[in-house]
Amino acid sequence: MMTTLLTFHIKDALRSRWLFAHFALYLIITEGLLLASGTGDKTLLSLINVVLLLVPLVGLVFGTIHQYNSREFTELLLTQPVRRSVLFGSLLAGVALPLMATFALGVFLPFVWHGGVTQDQGLRLALLLGLGSVLTITSVGAAFMVSTGQTDRVRGIGTALGLWLVYAVLFDGAVLLAVTTLGHWPIEKALLGIMLANPVDLSRLILLQVFDAAAMMGYTGALFTRFFTSASGFIMAGTALLVWMLLPLWSARRRFLSQDF
Repeated sequence: MMTTLLTFHIKDALRSRWLFAHFALYLIITEGLLLASGTGDKTLLSLINVVLLLVPLVGLVFGTIHQYNSREFTELLLTQPVRRSVLFGSLLAGVALPLMATFALGVFLPFVWHGGVTQDQGLRLALLLGLGSVLTITSVGAAFMVSTGQTDRVRGIGTALGLWLVYAVLFDGAVLLAVTTLGHWPIEKALLGIMLANPVDLSRLILLQVFDAAAMMGYTGALFTRFFTSASGFIMAGTALLVWMLLPLWSARRRFLSQDF
């Protein structure tokens, strides 16, 4: 039953123009950066902010809209002998897997026809694609959490956009304001905890650290370099990202299983 439902939901998602636009967007951006920079290293560094801004936005918006659009079909399936947990898993995977595939292909294919990547570039590209996939699952899970908790379509989409705005844009501004205002106080440990509270910023810091470009993040980058250069630091960061990926999935699943359709 799970395989049948998953296949149907993936085929349904593949019929969406949004998905092909998603693939074309990353393909065009990556191709343009490769043509402009001429090197894979500069392109990968430029792709960091592009990926960290677009991946959560697309996951939240596409996931929320898809869930509202499939609500009537979901209600129909619930009248059949289908377990809610199986239906939820197929709905989630049917959105997250196509988004992950189109994102990865859109970024990877231009490197292939431009001559591939070196071993170091390949590892960095794999990390970029991996963290982008984690953020896709996280944002789709958050989208499902919003759409199952809010029956009004407009409010649900507005809430999803608000979450993206807070985590992708306003969070950095709040951190910068805290640093400039409280810079004379010993706030390093508090800032470390704050960094772990945002999966987008945490992914950015990990990528810049691996790309040897943490200085681009200014104070927070230097702080991250100081405390997270060890293996334990990266384990802590990876654990925080895992929690951020599982928390919205758990919350969305709990709401879906108890929701009165």
